[in-house]
Amino acid sequence: MRDKLFTAFKVLISLGLIVYLFTRIDLAEVKTALASANYLYLALALILYFGAIALNVYKWGYLLRTQGLAVPFINLLSHTLVGLFFANLPLSQVMGDIARGVDLARHTKGHGAEVAVSVLMDRLVGLASFLFASVVTLALAVFSWGRVDLTSLWVTVLLVLLAFAIALAVLLSRRLRGLVERLFVRRPLSRFVTLYQSLSDSVQMYRSNVGALAVAFCIALSGVLVTNIVNFLAAESVQAAIPLLWIFVFNPLTPIAQFIPSIGSGLGVNQGVFVLLYSIVGKVTGQPQALAMSLVMQVLIYIVSLPGGVLWWRARKL
Repeated sequence: MRDKLFTAFKVLISLGLIVYLFTRIDLAEVKTALASANYLYLALALILYFGAIALNVYKWGYLLRTQGLAVPFINLLSHTLVGLFFANLPLSQVMGDIARGVDLARHTKGHGAEVAVSVLMDRLVGLASFLFASVVTLALAVFSWGRVDLTSLWVTVLLVLLAFAIALAVLLSRRLRGLVERLFVRRPLSRFVTLYQSLSDSVQMYRSNVGALAVAFCIALSGVLVTNIVNFLAAESVQAAIPLLWIFVFNPLTPIAQFIPSIGSGLGVNQGVFVLLYSIVGKVTGQPQALAMSLVMQVLIYIVSLPGGVLWWRARKL
């Protein structure tokens, strides 16, 4: 019953945002922008999107090798594409991470723990790279480009990054772990002590190899750079006229859509986030153009996930 209610809640959020956006924004302008889309830009964006996926696959493989588990790149790419396909289901990226982890664990029998840890660290490092990029580019916007109206947003993202770094340090450090576990003695935190201990135990293998996490972080930043260019090409394809510098400022913030319940792959939520960041907060383009850009990106997300569906179906038949 609880699962059904949560699913209904996600559907309501996605559909509610879609209805809100499509009733508040001039759809004639959106339709015009989409009808005149530049397919050359879209093709380049699609190619680079696969390039960003390849960088993430390489990052995941590097983290696995750190644990002594060498998996061929082509195999990891296959598992990642399957995960992207399942990200179209409710829970979005969470479902995608579970799917790629299970898919790899099935092909590396006896290494389920290592696979699970690698998926967790891969996601944490990826989020850290987006937060770091957001803090740096927002700082430039506030202090170098005169956008003092973005100061509160910069401070918020900076605090989130610091909290994220502290949380990761607490998981990795044995001394900090002991101090934090004392907090879990008291209610209502006591119910989460087992979860915290499991997470801390799982990432301990990276405690003596922080350098590997630093390398993975740099690879993740390269992926952020490529996705920035993908978003810029999507904006250019619908004539949103967003300068590349502002894509660098706001694109690293778009992953917040992953943490908002949606039907799948952020449908509805992605559109709301794009309009909010690029039009309402950023004021670098109109709402119809931001919505058109988000719809183009949504289509790209679905296209890159299709090979994963084919791979999963082939494996299922075999």
